[in-house]
Amino acid sequence: MNRPNKYSSKDKMSDIICSNYTLLQVFSRFEIPLGFGDRTTEEICRENNIDCHTFLTIIDFMDSNAPYQFECPDIHLPTLLKYLEQAHTYFLDFYLPMIRRKLIEALDYTENNDVNMLILQFFDQYADEVRRHMEYENRYVFSYVEAILGNSEPTSPFSMTTFASRHKQLDGHHIEAKLTELKNIIIKYYPAKAYNNLLNSVLFDIFSCEKELAMHCLLEDFLLVPAVLRFEKENRK
Repeated sequence: MNRPNKYSSKDKMSDIICSNYTLLQVFSRFEIPLGFGDRTTEEICRENNIDCHTFLTIIDFMDSNAPYQFECPDIHLPTLLKYLEQAHTYFLDFYLPMIRRKLIEALDYTENNDVNMLILQFFDQYADEVRRHMEYENRYVFSYVEAILGNSEPTSPFSMTTFASRHKQLDGHHIEAKLTELKNIIIKYYPAKAYNNLLNSVLFDIFSCEKELAMHCLLEDFLLVPAVLRFEKENRK
C-alpha cells in the first residue's frame, strides 16, 4: 500500500511532535533543531535541505503498527541514506554509551560486584553486536549505495539482493540473544535491597533501544532495499 498519509506537508512540525513524542528520535537523526514556531513540515524540510516526502514516509513508517505493508516507489534515496547513516551514528556514539553510563550509575557497588560485572559484560557484548552489524552496513551497504548514486563503481563486490535475503533471515538474532540475557539478569536475578528508580529507568531505556533497533532494521528491509533495487533497475534501462 502507499503511504497512509497520517502526516502531511502542511502539518505544523510542533503538532507532529506533540502527537507522538517518540518521533523526536527521527528529528534528531535528520539533525533538525528544535524551535519550530508555527512553521509547517514542508517549510522545515526546505530549510534543512530534506526531501519532505521521504521525511513524511519515514515518520509514518516509524509511527505505524504495520510496517510490513509499506511501499514507497518514489522515495528519495539520498535522503533515506543520510537518515540511516545518522541513525547509526546516533546509536553507536550517543544512545548506547548513554545507557552504559546510566547502567554503571544504577548498579549497587556495596555488594553484588560479581553480578554487576556480569551485567556490564552482557551489555558490552550486546553493544559490540550492534556495532559489528552497523559497521558492516556502513562499510558495504551504504558505501555501495553512495557509489551507485554517484555513478561510480563500488569499491568491493556487493549484491543488494543477497544482503536483503540474509538481513531478513539473520537480522538481529545474536543481538536479540545478548539483550534477552541482559534483561533476564536484571529483571529476574539482580539482588536489589530496595526499589531502585535509576535501575528501572535504565531498564526502560534498554527496552526502548531494542524497539528502536528493530524498527531501524525493518526500515532498511522495507524502504532502503526496495529503493535501491528500483534505482538499479532504472539505471540498467
